[in-house]
Amino acid sequence: MNNSFNHIISIAPMVDRTDRHFRYFARLLTKNTLLYTEMITAQAIINGDRKKLLDFSPIENPIALQIAGSNPEELYKAVKIAEEWNYDEINLNAGCPSDRVSGNMMGASLMAYPELIAEMISSMKSATKKPVTVKHRIGISSSKVTSSFMPYGSFHDFEHLSDFMSIINKAAPDRNIIHARIAILEGLSPKENRDIPPLNYDMVYAIKKEFTNSIIEINGGIKTLDDIHEHLTHVDSVMIGREAYSNPAFMARFDSLYNCQTLTSLTRRDVIEGFLPYIENLENKGENAHLALSHTIGLFQNQPGSSLWKRLISTPSKGTKSTILRDALDSLPHDVLDKKI
Repeated sequence: MNNSFNHIISIAPMVDRTDRHFRYFARLLTKNTLLYTEMITAQAIINGDRKKLLDFSPIENPIALQIAGSNPEELYKAVKIAEEWNYDEINLNAGCPSDRVSGNMMGASLMAYPELIAEMISSMKSATKKPVTVKHRIGISSSKVTSSFMPYGSFHDFEHLSDFMSIINKAAPDRNIIHARIAILEGLSPKENRDIPPLNYDMVYAIKKEFTNSIIEINGGIKTLDDIHEHLTHVDSVMIGREAYSNPAFMARFDSLYNCQTLTSLTRRDVIEGFLPYIENLENKGENAHLALSHTIGLFQNQPGSSLWKRLISTPSKGTKSTILRDALDSLPHDVLDKKI
């Protein structure tokens, strides 16, 4: 499949997950994968602590900034502000089903207003030369959101999705990231919206066939390297969500997708030793090293020593977190620590 950005796989933006600590940790496992910030509202960027919101380490590149908003002028201002930072891509969130987000005319509720999405994309593109992309669902269901495009409070068929794509593509987004589920905007939590609406990968594949010149990335329920290879026969790229967070060793296999690279020889010992200086630096600056370490809780998923690892990094201790990591290197099964991921 065509991929003008040499981009095959990404880690989805996840609130309270894909912060700068997780992204640094992820870079120890994969060098090529596109990483995302957590969703940040345009108003927060305009009015908030920009360094706290937007700063990141150069090791995190390639990295995309995901912005939520509903006002084209505010999005223009937010993207202009973000130009001072070296993000590789700017992404518009039009897929988050959270009540807090959709209730403020952001996220998935925007899918009822594709003309507005197109206007926002155009506004963002006028503020930067970086790629501007959009993340959305295959449809939405809502009794509270109606529009001339969606008069009955929902759309979940291919024809509506095709019409939606035709409208937003007037603004020429550089990539459409499509979560292969509808978003149900009442009665389900964000977590339930990741599981309950059924996946419909075929609809995303059909969109790629219809919009052959659009770069299409698929998202939703993708958990294995075989899944990724299968999707890449139909679309241009793949986005991995919670599986990358709950089973971070999975990320070590992603670089094999680029330039026919072989699978990594990385071990969990390598990852822990690579993260140790980062944790020490946080401690030296008086920052919350526990928050950073909490992102590693799944590193030994399905491996002997998993319970011990979780206990070591989660249990309150008088020692420093860097000391805990050194203790882990001594106490975890060495055959697991030194086995290729």
